[in-house]
Amino acid sequence: MVAKQKILIVDDDANIAELISLYLTKECFETMMVHDGEEALSVFDSFGPNLILLDLMLPGIDGYQVCREIRAKSATPIIMLSAKGEVFDKVLGLELGADDYIIKPFDSKELVARVKAVLRRYQPAKPEAPKSSAKVVEYPELVINQTNYSVLYKGVPVDMPPKELELLYFLASSPNQVFTREQLLDHIWGYEYIGDTRTVDVHIKRLREKIKDHPTWSLSTVWGIGYKFEVRG
Repeated sequence: MVAKQKILIVDDDANIAELISLYLTKECFETMMVHDGEEALSVFDSFGPNLILLDLMLPGIDGYQVCREIRAKSATPIIMLSAKGEVFDKVLGLELGADDYIIKPFDSKELVARVKAVLRRYQPAKPEAPKSSAKVVEYPELVINQTNYSVLYKGVPVDMPPKELELLYFLASSPNQVFTREQLLDHIWGYEYIGDTRTVDVHIKRLREKIKDHPTWSLSTVWGIGYKFEVRG
């Protein structure tokens, strides 16, 4: 029997949390509801969620801080929930490591679709996967494996949320090809994500903080157009 995927719902409005839980339970997810940031951090390790639905406006420790603390130790996907629809709030959430951002009030079908879409991108390794089917690109001191969602940089594993890894893999698998922000948004986030092209800039910035340029390759900005994975020599 396949184990149910676990969703941690963090929202101080008990009615909203219960409604979300109902939607997800119908889709055969296992849910846990907590109503403040401190409780979310305390149950994270014991519950071991596959994904977190995180409200921003929480009593005590707010959602931004919860995201920051979880992201410091785990790449577990996080979808932020907020009544704030400003671009600044979305970008801040994404900069802190969120994988998606949903504005309240939301449609139940959209919420479930977003959860499933993020979980599809965050797949664990398949132990018996044939080598020929592996999605791997290798460069000096850098190995990006999209089959098991892992990155090795200078021989050390680098923790990355799914979207960061997919963006890095996509660019690195087409060396020296320039992509516009709109193309990258479409390829990585797809039609399910209605976002701002600055989302791409945020993820590139986070990648550069983790993966520094190498003498033979780099994540390069093509001014006025977009980005490319530049290979030299």
